[in-house]
Amino acid sequence: MPALLAVVVLWSTGSQAMDFEQRHAEALLQRMCSRCHAVGKTGTSPNKVAPPFRRLGENTLYDPDFMQRLQDGYSSIHRFMPTFRFGRDDAEAVVNYLRAIQEPQKPK
Repeated sequence: MPALLAVVVLWSTGSQAMDFEQRHAEALLQRMCSRCHAVGKTGTSPNKVAPPFRRLGENTLYDPDFMQRLQDGYSSIHRFMPTFRFGRDDAEAVVNYLRAIQEPQKPK
């Protein structure tokens, strides 16, 4: 019984930590990006050419350099998007959040 309790406590603690990390990342993106992008699991982007973050896809989110680019200063090819820099922990939280909210890919 003590082993089961330990597993439940560890699972609960990990779950709460992930919830905090995701809420923190969502708040960062809300503050920095929501002027143009839909940053959550639903909604449309205020700027019609800015993709909703839930549709970024695997090419971006699983690119091994994506997290580093967030830390170094992420910028876009279009001139209206400002450059954003995240600390290591924030960059990791943002990538984990973005991966968690992705819509399933539709078959082609």
